[in-house]
Amino acid sequence: MIIDAHQHFWNYDPVRDAWITDAMSVLKRDFSPSDLVPELDACGIDATIAVQADQSGTETQFLLDVAEKTDRVAGVVGWLDLRSPALEERLRHFSRFKKLRGLRHIAQAEPDDGFLARPEFVRGVSQLKDFGLTYDILIYPKQLPAAIELVSKLPEQKFVVDHLGKPEIKTGNIAEWAANIREIAASRNVYCKLSGMVTEARWRVWEPADFEPYLDVVFEAFGSHRLIFGSDWPVCLTVATYTQVKDIVESYVHRHARDHRDAIFGDNASAFYDLKL
Repeated sequence: MIIDAHQHFWNYDPVRDAWITDAMSVLKRDFSPSDLVPELDACGIDATIAVQADQSGTETQFLLDVAEKTDRVAGVVGWLDLRSPALEERLRHFSRFKKLRGLRHIAQAEPDDGFLARPEFVRGVSQLKDFGLTYDILIYPKQLPAAIELVSKLPEQKFVVDHLGKPEIKTGNIAEWAANIREIAASRNVYCKLSGMVTEARWRVWEPADFEPYLDVVFEAFGSHRLIFGSDWPVCLTVATYTQVKDIVESYVHRHARDHRDAIFGDNASAFYDLKL
C-alpha cells in the first residue's frame, strides 16, 4: 500500500485563500479528487491523507465529507481551535468521523515564534491523545525551538514535522536548521514528512541534487522508520509536477535506503495515522 501522506483539496476563494499569490496563480482554482486521482494512478499511489489548508471547522468538515465519498482518501488532518475552552466538546463531536486522524494549526503564520509552546496551546494539544489524534507541526526553521519545547512536554503525543520543517533550500542555509532537527528527532514520538521541499527551493531552477543535504540530515536524525512521503499536491504544482516530487524522494530512497522503501512510502504513514486500510 503506497500512501501520499500530505495533500490538499479546496474550493478556491480569493479572499480566504489570499496566501495564494500571483506567483502561484496555477493554484487559483478548485482542486478536487477528480483532479487528484489521475495523478495517483500515474504514480502508483493507493491512498492519501488530506490535510487542512484553512483554519476553520468548516474546512475540517469539508475534508471529512470529501473523504467519506472518496475511497482513495484514507484519512484527514483537520483543524480545530486548540486554545478554545470548548475544545473537548468539539473533539467529541468530530471523533465520530473515523477518517479524522489528526489536527494541524498553521503555526508558520503566527507572529510569535514561541506560539507552539504557549501554555494554552500545549494544553489543547495534550487532549488529542485521548481521542487517538496526531498533530502535524507546520513551521519555519525559526520556530523549531518552540516545537522542540512542545514535543518535550507531551512525550506520549504523536507528532509529525511537515515539509522537513521548511529548511531554506534556496539559500543553502542548513546548519541551524539541522541542529534543531536533530534535537526534535531525539524525541521518539516525532516523525517527519518528506514533503514540501520543491517550494522551499529555487523556483523553476531547482535540481534534484539541491535536496540531498537536507534529506541526508533527516534520514540520519529520524531513521527510515520515522520518515513519511508526502506530495504537498497541489501546492507543489507551482514549481514541479506530482511525478517529479515523488521521483525526488524515490530516487534518494533507491540509492540510500532501498530496503526501507515500503516503510517510507506507506507503512510509516499507516502506523503513524493508525489508518484503517
